[in-house]
Amino acid sequence: MQETEADGVRFLLIDNEYYFKRGQLYGYGDDAERFVYFCVAAREAIGKLERPPELIHCHDWQTGLIPFLLRTRYAHLPGYRDIRTVFTIHNLQYQGVFSRELMQDLLSAGDEAFTPEGLEFYGGASCMKAGLLYADKLSNVSYTYMFEIQTPEYGEKLDGVIRRRAAAGDLWGIVNGIDTREFDPMRDPHIPVHYRDSLAKKRKNKTALQRELGLPEDEEAPLVGMVSRLTPQKGFDLVLGALPELMKRRLQLVVLGAGDGDIERELREAEARHPGRIATWFGFNEGLARRIYAASDLYLMPSRFEPCGLSQLIALRYRAVPIVRETGGLKDTVQPYNEFTGEGNGFSFGPAAVNDLVYTVDRALSFYGDRKTWARIVANGARRDVGWGPSARLYHKLYKELV
Repeated sequence: MQETEADGVRFLLIDNEYYFKRGQLYGYGDDAERFVYFCVAAREAIGKLERPPELIHCHDWQTGLIPFLLRTRYAHLPGYRDIRTVFTIHNLQYQGVFSRELMQDLLSAGDEAFTPEGLEFYGGASCMKAGLLYADKLSNVSYTYMFEIQTPEYGEKLDGVIRRRAAAGDLWGIVNGIDTREFDPMRDPHIPVHYRDSLAKKRKNKTALQRELGLPEDEEAPLVGMVSRLTPQKGFDLVLGALPELMKRRLQLVVLGAGDGDIERELREAEARHPGRIATWFGFNEGLARRIYAASDLYLMPSRFEPCGLSQLIALRYRAVPIVRETGGLKDTVQPYNEFTGEGNGFSFGPAAVNDLVYTVDRALSFYGDRKTWARIVANGARRDVGWGPSARLYHKLYKELV
């Protein structure tokens, strides 16, 4: 265990180079062993502190076994019995399910821990389920997602467990925030022209990106940006299905991302079919991502599901107007523009259908042509607090309820 301090906060770090000095965080054949080790090490670290923590906040399946270990093995010991736990679900789709035999061996646990009321999950063992069952309180990363995961459609076969916890008042929906100092178009070193609310300066970032990516320089052409993992979850089937229609409009599309090989291939083919209209960059490039946010007039995020989503928050921070599907955190953070009241900071659609996506893009483009209206929509987005302040206050309330 190593210790350091940053911004006045003390950090204790668990390290094991054999398990964790690797190219990525997870996705290895020994993930069960790696994260059982991490959870057990975190539990053991408590005994080495000058005083035990009042509360442990665990995130996703990789830490789901910590509440299980505290409740089943250590609750009777001084210094452990009063510790409270919060378990946050960031994406219920990723559950850490391994064979029951392997988990029994790694945890040295008996059959009693692997019943349907325990860690057993369709013949295997689920680390996510451990967190859902044994933590004192649960949170997830948006208010809408809190209700979605209680349904069979989004519940990933754990909706029954989540409904029981919700009925007991143990489930909170708290939307994520972003670091507004890090994501700040007034100071961002990655973008060529700094700005806050000046759309004229923002358009200079657009022409600079067009130049960088080989698109025709056109300050007036609507630029639609996407920075995303290339996965079906992100709605790329809708995007690819809509492209034949969208390419009939006066717009440019820029996509940055990595992931599914088939999606990447189809995007390359679309770029070849529409030279000067579509630009793609496959892989991770933080600087280019920031330049896309700064250059984009519209930011497209048609996810099939989205527990919270950060890209739409970054887009709002960089004064790009989001077009999203009404799901999870996208529904919570993007309010469709209402031309009668002047309210709303973006555009949204409900059904995961190509026609609905095209219709919504067309609606956004109709307002883009009116500079006064467009400035109002951008200003509406600028007023939303996308930082961590509102979320932190809710977490503080949750912590106080427990401690």
